[in-house]
Amino acid sequence: MAQDAMARPRGATLRDVATVAGVSVSTASKALNGRAHVHPDTRRRVMDAAERLSFTPNVLAQNLTSGQSGTVGLITNDLEGRFSIPILMGAENAFGAGKMSVFLCDARGDAIRERYHLQALLSRRVDGIIVVGSRTDVRPSLGHEIPVPVVYVYAPSDDPEDLSLVPDNVGAGHQAVDHLLSIGRRTIAHIAGDPTYAAAQDRVRGIQHAMAAAQLPLVAPTPFGNWSEAWGRAATRQLLATHPEVDGLICGSDQIARGALDTLRDLGRDVPRDVAVVGFDNWEILATGSAPPLTSVDMSFQALGRMAAERVFAALDGEQGSGVLTQPCRLVVRGSTIEGA
Repeated sequence: MAQDAMARPRGATLRDVATVAGVSVSTASKALNGRAHVHPDTRRRVMDAAERLSFTPNVLAQNLTSGQSGTVGLITNDLEGRFSIPILMGAENAFGAGKMSVFLCDARGDAIRERYHLQALLSRRVDGIIVVGSRTDVRPSLGHEIPVPVVYVYAPSDDPEDLSLVPDNVGAGHQAVDHLLSIGRRTIAHIAGDPTYAAAQDRVRGIQHAMAAAQLPLVAPTPFGNWSEAWGRAATRQLLATHPEVDGLICGSDQIARGALDTLRDLGRDVPRDVAVVGFDNWEILATGSAPPLTSVDMSFQALGRMAAERVFAALDGEQGSGVLTQPCRLVVRGSTIEGA
């Protein structure tokens, strides 16, 4: 038995991988763990070397050596999971399969519950915290006594020294207008959501800026309501009663847009030939299930999650960020604006 043990070949080490790849041990570790600031060619060289040597990292040993647990906590106040789940998916993709585990905690909009989850995560020695809000309004900071990096996503912290990542809702409003103008629509109206939400106000501002840049007025003052199909149906009916010439309609959310589509169909208005409709959020189950499928501005939640994970990694490497960073949104074109799309 002793002879067999002596004859058993030694497994490849991280130093072996670094030597074959021609890099330092530190760089090899960063490349294998998906850390930022590693050149793609270098990362590829390290990964190739690890594969050739059949290198299997000992996660426990890595964590003990680095003083890290290999876990990150995600505290969400988004009860429905519409925002937190894609953000979680983006973060996990950035962390890499098997590299980092994410603990998901639902604070349910309760500050006491949020503090409880924070302490529970810290007791598990997580390496970082990602805090996800249910709306883009400014939220209270968790403070600076927390011993691990904290990144706020969707709802920015009220402390400028914290790092917050938010979607560009003003830019999203611009994109909606620019798309309608690009397909020849000129008599454009907007039905907004809840006026107490920063997202609703930011989208209004972006739409107004884009219309002003095109030297065109909205055909009617923007009405505000709630984020519901019922509001979309009622507001669209009232709008068309006074402005039947509308040929482009921007709705403050996909729910509102679904209601607008119902009313347009009831009134015999063809979509998109008579009226082109754009929503916001690109909530897949609503947008693809609409008749016709709904053109919508995607808030890039997975990109926000990926950026949050990268910022946690950067902070662990000593690069702590601060301020509010906006992530561009993207327009997803479907049949409600371009027939057959």
